[in-house]
Amino acid sequence: MEQNLFAIKNDIVAVGKRMYERGYVASNDGNISARINKDQVLITPTGISKGFMKTEDLIIVDYNGKSISGSKKPSSEVMMHLQVYKDRPDVNSVCHSHPPYATGFAVAGIPLDKCVLPEVIIVLGGIPLIEYGTPGTEEFYKPVLPLLKDYDAFLLANHGALTVGKDVVNAFHKMETLEHFAHIAFVAQQLGNLNTLNKEQVQKLTDLREKFGIRTNVGCVTRDEDTSSGAKSLVSPAIDKSKEELVKKLTEEVFRQLHK
Repeated sequence: MEQNLFAIKNDIVAVGKRMYERGYVASNDGNISARINKDQVLITPTGISKGFMKTEDLIIVDYNGKSISGSKKPSSEVMMHLQVYKDRPDVNSVCHSHPPYATGFAVAGIPLDKCVLPEVIIVLGGIPLIEYGTPGTEEFYKPVLPLLKDYDAFLLANHGALTVGKDVVNAFHKMETLEHFAHIAFVAQQLGNLNTLNKEQVQKLTDLREKFGIRTNVGCVTRDEDTSSGAKSLVSPAIDKSKEELVKKLTEEVFRQLHK
């Protein structure tokens, strides 16, 4: 256990630094946690910048939120993290931050639920928008719970984003994927069109998800289902088929890198 705990602590500190450097958090924002075992969770402290944490700053808590080790106070969102672990036995890390583009969509009240990028469809599926609740209270995380079994990434209205993963790095990579998608979606909308994939194209990506053992819901809106924009294909059928073959190769390579 000690060796695993040492590695997990270092992962949380490294991810906290990367989150801060990439502008996903400012000041003392955000929180990261990891499941240690069936009785304990490691979590970041409140009141300390995620970019300047040390391993000794981290706190071990039990599943009631009681501190077991560490001299600092755990994140005010500790109960949200603990509830995620209770409801999703497959999740071993939770990441909460305020990446600018994703948070912009959350503030605008716009979910990232369109089937647009193959990599995002495979890794995350759709990203639902969760209604606003006061941070640090039950009303903040309770709206997440009904959707938790089907999704790994969430936009939190007027607040930020939440991702879950099999380990600390995986949860952070999902946050990176979410923010990257939000940035691309923002640019596409500025250019006048967010072109979505059709049902057949998404089914092929769904098959890849199953191949990679991803059990959460795809949960994104295809072109056939999208009534908001009337988006149409911008390419000919011949090019479209070639594009699908390229997409499949790219997504398989992305997943090979993610699961190294």
